Amino acid sequence: MLLLVNMLKTTKSFQKRIKLSKSRKALHRPIKQNHFKAKLSGRSNQDKRKVKPFYKTDEKAIKKYLPYTK
Repeated sequence: MLLLVNMLKTTKSFQKRIKLSKSRKALHRPIKQNHFKAKLSGRSNQDKRKVKPFYKTDEKAIKKYLPYTK
């Protein structure tokens, strides 16, 4: 007999765009990262190579979309 349990759905499109670190911080790629980079300064281009954390106020909402991610 099959027992059905109400499970939350992980938002797959959202899951592909973020990464959770070992300390469970949500990380994302920088915004405005495309092929129009010639007019930007070198410093801002270097900063966009790094993965950035979300604001702490947004983390609770982010983790709601990823219920089973470890």
